[in-house]
Amino acid sequence: MTNIAHNFQQFPYVSYAYSYPHKTAYRRFDDPVPLKEAWATEATDALFLYLHIPFCEMRCGFCNLFTTANPREDVITAYLDATRRQAREVSSSLGKATFARMAIGGGTPTFLSPLELERLFDIAEQSFDCCLADIPVSCETSPFTADEPRLRLLRERGIDRISIGVQSFVEAEAGPVGRSQKTLSVEQALERIKTAGFPVLNVDLMYGLPGQTVESWLGSLKAALRYQPEEFYLYPLYVRPLTGMGRRPKEWNDIRVACYREGKSLLESAGYEQLSMRCFRSAAVDASDDTVYCCQDDGMVGLGCGARSYTRELHYSNEYAVGAGNIHEIIARFVESPRAAFRFAHYGFRLSADEQRRRFVIKSILRKDGLDKDGYRRRFGNDPHEDLPELSVLLTADLAVSADQSLKLSATGMELSDAIGPWLYSPNVHELMRAYDLC
Repeated sequence: MTNIAHNFQQFPYVSYAYSYPHKTAYRRFDDPVPLKEAWATEATDALFLYLHIPFCEMRCGFCNLFTTANPREDVITAYLDATRRQAREVSSSLGKATFARMAIGGGTPTFLSPLELERLFDIAEQSFDCCLADIPVSCETSPFTADEPRLRLLRERGIDRISIGVQSFVEAEAGPVGRSQKTLSVEQALERIKTAGFPVLNVDLMYGLPGQTVESWLGSLKAALRYQPEEFYLYPLYVRPLTGMGRRPKEWNDIRVACYREGKSLLESAGYEQLSMRCFRSAAVDASDDTVYCCQDDGMVGLGCGARSYTRELHYSNEYAVGAGNIHEIIARFVESPRAAFRFAHYGFRLSADEQRRRFVIKSILRKDGLDKDGYRRRFGNDPHEDLPELSVLLTADLAVSADQSLKLSATGMELSDAIGPWLYSPNVHELMRAYDLC
């Protein structure tokens, strides 16, 4: 075993590299960037539209997302007003644009009432002249908010994928991480979702919870399998600063590696294909729409206080916080912003040529299909091994394999994704993340 592989196995859980660079690498721009300028040279024929709702009925003990629990109704109304102002300015800045995919996340979007959800969908369709029923649209929900009126509305408006955060079917595991859910309420929510007829149901589960065993983890997986979800996302527990769990000492055994291996084996034996360290999809699912949007090449337009937007050279968003007081302040500034303020990006990260190459590699290699070397050469005009010598290190360590024109993680490499992803970050991004004053 090489030293690098040994180090990864000693510390397999560094961070989930769901995006690059991480938001803690963002900083305020010296001068606001006009959105028209940011998008002027971008392809806008296959964009991703992301709507962010920073509201939940509770704050889970492990959660470091930009969200707040149980806001007043007037705050929600003001938030949707601001999102509408933002959408109009963003649409004007983009000009002619086509959206290939949309997602509504949070928080918990279905914390909104059916009427508020209707308004949110109207904002998206009317601002960008698109029909949600014509593109793949995903929405997150929770056992508490997945009631029949909301689910019916989601289906009527064209949402074809629903993702529910369950985490565990064992009440004694859910309670210590701040989830007061009852197993019966989870089961009833899943029954309602199945009855509503969404083409794709995704279930989020979490391993490494306090009091959890490998056997109880497998029990939760088997309980979820009864509802035949088209997708699973299996998340290892991370205890992060300023979260409820982060304020308490860790008092449980780390069984995450064993849970990952046993969960992977169970799902594969049940006919699921592993797409990434976290994502497993039923072989029966039609994946033909996966090519509609390419996260390595196509831009993303984010609406809402916690949403990010991506062009090739500029990532931008509002400021980020975990602490409740700071989140409230950022939301208050968002809802008070006049329409003209949304013409500019004020906060984010400029991607150098090197950072663009790293992002392309990180967003590719951590997935089943791996890095398309020809696609990389077409985009950057060079061989990826020359630009990122780290890739050759992965091959030498048997953490990756080269096949035809692709570079893919081996089974061991996929297991170590949460160590490999951060290892590929640039020194500059690492330094910015270390220096970030989390509040």
